Amino acid sequence: MLANSLRASRQSLARAIRTTPLRRTLITPTAIRSADLVQDMYLKELKAYKPVPAKASDAEGVVQKFSMPKTPASPEEADIQNDLQAYEQQVPEVEGQAPSGGQAAVEQDWFEEPEEDDEVAHH
Repeated sequence: MLANSLRASRQSLARAIRTTPLRRTLITPTAIRSADLVQDMYLKELKAYKPVPAKASDAEGVVQKFSMPKTPASPEEADIQNDLQAYEQQVPEVEGQAPSGGQAAVEQDWFEEPEEDDEVAHH
């Protein structure tokens, strides 16, 4: 009896395959699609968000008014006439000539070691 039922089911299956054309179907598991509830909620809220339009008065009190700073006075032009006169009145110093004070400056040799007394050096 079992054998007869298996034959009958095979025959009916073979007939069903011959009569229906073959099609490709994509089977997607629904568990994966519904598992991402957080992303779905986030996208729904993101689409529903309406930003508040900005007004021109929103910046008052937060942003300072811009004003151009005053141009500073040039330090070169401050007292150029007096500086020029002082420069012209200077006497140039020439090496080898005595300064206008009258006495020649005494040169010192800084690299010369002082002489030591013989007595202090031997003790």
